[in-house]
Amino acid sequence: MNQKIVTAVQALDKKKAIDIKALKVEDLTIVTEAFVIAAGTSSTHVRSLADEVEYQMKLAGFEPRQIEGKATGWILLDYHDVIIHIFTPDQRENYNLEKLWADGEEMDLSSVLTED
Repeated sequence: MNQKIVTAVQALDKKKAIDIKALKVEDLTIVTEAFVIAAGTSSTHVRSLADEVEYQMKLAGFEPRQIEGKATGWILLDYHDVIIHIFTPDQRENYNLEKLWADGEEMDLSSVLTED
């Protein structure tokens, strides 16, 4: 599994993100290879999750191409071959990326996530 995905998922998990998923989309788009999708419990939690992902990615040597939405309910962190989407629950339901990209292959994160 791509080290960027592992780093992002572990950072999200550490900060108690909700329903973390990773989708392999490289066969569906030229924009990126994978999406990591997660939610926070509030806009404050979403910002905290994004800050932790950004911090952990930087420690691992990964610099973002772009970060968008820091003042909204959907923060996007673009790391070239991996794009991380962090939503408030209502924004995640509204945009429903999992359905939009349903042809993508969901990656097994069981080896990366901690058990609660």
